[in-house]
Amino acid sequence: MADVKQYIAEIKQVIEQRDPYQAEFKEAVFEVLDTLVPVLEKHPEYVQQNLLGRLVEPERVVQFRVPWQDDAGNWQVNRGFRVQFNSAIGPYKGGLRLHPSVNLSVIKFLGFEQILKNSLTGLPIGGGKGGSDFDPKGKSDAEVMRFCQSFMTELQRHIGLDLDVPAGDIGVGGREIGYLYGQYKRLRGSQNGILTGKGLTYGGSQARTEATGYGVLYYTNALLEAQKDTLAGKRIKVSGSGNVAIYAVQKATQLGAKVITVSDSNGYIYDETGIDFEIVKQIKEVKRDRIKTYADQVATATYHEGSVWAFDTAYDIALPCATQNEIDLAAAELMQKNGVKYVAEGANMPSEPAAIEFYHQNGILFGPGKAVNAGGVAVSALEMSQNGERLSWSFEEVDQRLKQIMENIFHNSEAACQTYDLGKNYQAGANIAGFEKVAEAMTAQGLV
Repeated sequence: MADVKQYIAEIKQVIEQRDPYQAEFKEAVFEVLDTLVPVLEKHPEYVQQNLLGRLVEPERVVQFRVPWQDDAGNWQVNRGFRVQFNSAIGPYKGGLRLHPSVNLSVIKFLGFEQILKNSLTGLPIGGGKGGSDFDPKGKSDAEVMRFCQSFMTELQRHIGLDLDVPAGDIGVGGREIGYLYGQYKRLRGSQNGILTGKGLTYGGSQARTEATGYGVLYYTNALLEAQKDTLAGKRIKVSGSGNVAIYAVQKATQLGAKVITVSDSNGYIYDETGIDFEIVKQIKEVKRDRIKTYADQVATATYHEGSVWAFDTAYDIALPCATQNEIDLAAAELMQKNGVKYVAEGANMPSEPAAIEFYHQNGILFGPGKAVNAGGVAVSALEMSQNGERLSWSFEEVDQRLKQIMENIFHNSEAACQTYDLGKNYQAGANIAGFEKVAEAMTAQGLV
């Protein structure tokens, strides 16, 4: 064990030297590395082949400028990124994020997480991620279109049907995917499978919009069932009010739970009678408005500034669906005080390391984002399959496949916990279950 731990320490030291200022990337990688000790002890050949050293270094990183013109005629410039992290089990697959917080560290953290997330789905897709520090909020449709056209003019050089297939993420919904695909088609010809998350009229999949949010609840339901528990009657805090949060609210309500909060970057809504999915959807998807307007429409709701995780009220399940590092140690301690038994991450890395450690030490069962929010990329891969076959599956068929994939992710994570005597550390179980498949593929392919 000492040799394995020393090897992991050496990998961390290399990352610190190469990427000293990439805080998000280091946080994501270090969390995974610390859980892989039992696998490396079982497979000393992985240490001999320096497999971790190869895993944590992206196969390719592309950074480019994105010039575009605003409605006033002014020229603007943003940065674009695509990180093609690991293709051992299939073509690079991962979303494009448009948000002011995007930088190389954020894209690398997301790309690294995507390797294990995609592996957990059981589908043949590798890990990648991309995006830009462009903020679509407050921009006109014409401005968003011009940005997307400029962004794709460069990105199209680096993607391909069997190479790299991007999708949406924060700031990239149906509108943005449409503009991106239109520009790709203009430059390279019609290739429906080059992007996922497309509209149903041009190669998109049923249930793709709902996939990540629904998947969060399918995983959470499997987690509760393994504890002989049920979602029925549970009180749930959801953070965020974007795509993931909206459909997590819908599915949670369908499964008999009561969602009492949603939020955005300014504040949160509390509704003791239960959040109305249709109203949130109208506000965010149709009007593109702030979540505070919910309180203007619903008499039982109140709006509060600040973080929803600082709101002191009794509830059972936390579903963070907003962004990275939204839950710190103080928020985790408040969760315990409020009676929370389960945390399932709908966002990517929303819990800080200290919060995760608190969950483990205090019996709060924890589902990590790479497992819980894999539903989106799972249905994206199913969209690729439909595009390849020139078929369109029904909503029910896609939804059933999604449910099975998410249940398998939990059960495979649980099986890894049992194999390596990890108790109910489903975080480590997910890391190991995802890593083992990638490691076997990398070993089989030699020095690549």
